[in-house]
Amino acid sequence: MTTHEVWLTKLFNEYLAGLGNWLLALFKMTAADPKEPWADFIVMQIVVAAIMIVLFLILRSRLSVDKPGKLQHVFELIHGFVVESAEDQVGHDAHHHVVIFETLFIFLLLANLIGIIPGFISPTQVVYVPAGCAVLAFLYYNYIGLKKNGPLKYGKHFLGPIPVMAPLMVPIEIISHFARPLSLTIRLFANMYAGERVTLVFLSLTYLIAPAIFMGLHVFVSVLQAYIFMLLTMMYVAGAVAEEH
Repeated sequence: MTTHEVWLTKLFNEYLAGLGNWLLALFKMTAADPKEPWADFIVMQIVVAAIMIVLFLILRSRLSVDKPGKLQHVFELIHGFVVESAEDQVGHDAHHHVVIFETLFIFLLLANLIGIIPGFISPTQVVYVPAGCAVLAFLYYNYIGLKKNGPLKYGKHFLGPIPVMAPLMVPIEIISHFARPLSLTIRLFANMYAGERVTLVFLSLTYLIAPAIFMGLHVFVSVLQAYIFMLLTMMYVAGAVAEEH
């Protein structure tokens, strides 16, 4: 976890410390220092959420069938890409889950990329943020599986294809399912943390060509990791809603 405090976090701690302590108290938590209850990764998530809300409000106000603007074109491309990926992975049930897939992708994409802006950091380089998204994906696909198939039918997914192998397959499947959020967390956190550190190192050495190259690489990794996280979530949902034939 990074110990550096960005300028916006300092403002939150200076003017909104009371609100931060109140929010922590709601979850029976206390800050190590009551004067600084806000952490960088929390403030950056708020910024990302605010950016998403503003973008969607602007998009909604400018939606047009006859004369779509650039912002609408961008989001139509993203939506079409997510829908196509979901249909490839999930099948005919894909349209029920596009909202969660698209929200995860856009949130993680913005959270990964915001670190490129001077004075900001990527909240996904702090393990709590990838872990929170991974737990959300884990709870969602299990909920969908139980909702569609019912407890008994969904439980058959853990028995394996051969009944005689059930005693062996059940613990393996349970461990496998609980390993999924861990895998999602480590993959996203490790890539974003390493990318952020490498970029900062080269920025400290030179401010010319090398930082630009590594910032370009950081953008590529940011997009790729958001896509991989979304794709794996799609695969988990596909397995949860799969029907036996």
